[in-house]
Amino acid sequence: MEIKTVGVLGVGVMGHGIVQVAAQNGYDVIAVDVSDEIVQKGLKEIEGNLDRLVTKEKITQADKDATMGRIKPTADISALTKTDYVVEAIFEDMELKRRIFQDLDQLTRPEVVLSSNTSTLSITEIAAVTKRPDKVVGMHFFNPAPVMRLVEVIRGYMASDETVAISKELAEKGFKKGTVVVKKDTPGYIVNRAIVPYIIEAMRMYEEGVASPEDIDKAIKLGVNFPMGPFELMDLMGNDTNLDVFSSLERELGKEFTFQVSYTLKALVKTRKLGRKTGEGWYKYEK
Repeated sequence: MEIKTVGVLGVGVMGHGIVQVAAQNGYDVIAVDVSDEIVQKGLKEIEGNLDRLVTKEKITQADKDATMGRIKPTADISALTKTDYVVEAIFEDMELKRRIFQDLDQLTRPEVVLSSNTSTLSITEIAAVTKRPDKVVGMHFFNPAPVMRLVEVIRGYMASDETVAISKELAEKGFKKGTVVVKKDTPGYIVNRAIVPYIIEAMRMYEEGVASPEDIDKAIKLGVNFPMGPFELMDLMGNDTNLDVFSSLERELGKEFTFQVSYTLKALVKTRKLGRKTGEGWYKYEK
């Protein structure tokens, strides 16, 4: 099946980046969220990203205009009836995702693949509420989606080989990303399963008074040659998102997950110190 129009449901922190990736690569994109205000905010972020690329001479003004012209913003989920492939990118709430996928199952053509950008939740559980579980897959982009080179393609228990192949080809040839296929629908998939214990251990060192966030970040960058340290990474991702991901792994993996979620992280989320997007997290940021 030829994919010409991509639907992205949710244009927040991750969603607007996915919209940009698809539109920059020539796809018509129907960008949907719950209100016009949120949709317009996402479009403003995309336009700002493209303006920076124009300034840096990475793209031309004509490229920017063409990209923006391919995006169809709306607060009406029924607009997704016209899509050839859907990426859901709402926040990490299983019950909400299940309700959304029931709606998508009714709205879209039977042959359309429905994918979720979830970073930890079970694709199998999401797929089970649809009449096409063989056509439901995980498409996990990384933040910021236009910059990060990887997409994890997660095979749910009932996903067909064709669905995985379509999604892998779209990510690689369509979106120009590198892909890995997660053969088993395990919590956290590959990247989060590997990196979360490292981040949680960094928070534990801070809480034990071993070192400051600044020095832990500096040690990791200079000693391991990572581009940013764990606290900088958390502020970029958003501490509310981090808490959702870490708590999901703790809940789903149980005894296999030997690290407890940090009290300080919970306190930061309670006080809305979510990182770069709110101006303060582990660090303070100038507007």
